[in-house]
Amino acid sequence: MDAPHRYVDRPEDVAAAARALAGGAVVAVAFGNFYAIVTRPDAATVRRVNVAKGRPADQVGSITTAFRRIPAMFDWSRVPHRLPEGRVRQLMGVLYGTGPFGFRGPAVDRLPAHLTLRDQGVRTTQVIAPGLTCPSNAFFERAVAEIGVDHLHITSANRSRHRTGAADEPAHWKAAGIAEDFAHLDDLVVLAHRDEAAARAAHPGHLPTSVTLLSFHAPAGEPEEPPVLTVDRHGSLHVDAVRRAAAPLGLQVRLGPTAGRRLTVRPYAGVPV
Repeated sequence: MDAPHRYVDRPEDVAAAARALAGGAVVAVAFGNFYAIVTRPDAATVRRVNVAKGRPADQVGSITTAFRRIPAMFDWSRVPHRLPEGRVRQLMGVLYGTGPFGFRGPAVDRLPAHLTLRDQGVRTTQVIAPGLTCPSNAFFERAVAEIGVDHLHITSANRSRHRTGAADEPAHWKAAGIAEDFAHLDDLVVLAHRDEAAARAAHPGHLPTSVTLLSFHAPAGEPEEPPVLTVDRHGSLHVDAVRRAAAPLGLQVRLGPTAGRRLTVRPYAGVPV
């Protein structure tokens, strides 16, 4: 990167990045063992980032927030009764405790249409978080305070394959790659890992790519059987690890129709993962 690095574990850099985000900037932030792009959650900013990535302008966005705020993003009254809230929240604690992960469930009413998606008759949102111990939680907490909301827009740190023509465009796990891909954004702020190799080593069970996403808004199975949750995207954390976490809570996990192929890791010339 041409500009001096800002680091996710340096308070003054976190404060500066949060102020920039509140002012409309695009922030590429250290996120578990890779990077994500985070912005204000308003429709105009989400649309601008979609266009910058080469996505359809009206593509629905995901959200993120500080770890302690995650349960408030979901409307638990709309979760089917056969799936107890307590067990889902326990599973969230376990999986977010391991590192970056995502959950999709019924959205609270205050979330806007451009950050929600209707599925099987349920208005859902997906919350992508870096894990309980990631220092980016402090950045998210500072950013939502600066804006005066309780959630942010998040998207993968990559250009869309619709723009590049590549078969796949995995998320970046090196800050320099993001800066190169998004050099056309004059307000890009990169809040980097101080040591990217150490960040990857700290998550041995996770690939440095976009998170695995588990949905709980429409559990399958017969009433007398354990609820079955669906992996909508098979990414960073292997589905077997998700199943091991869910089993002690009486929950089963299956791969959804779009999760048959696990996401790949971005290669960098001469750089081992």
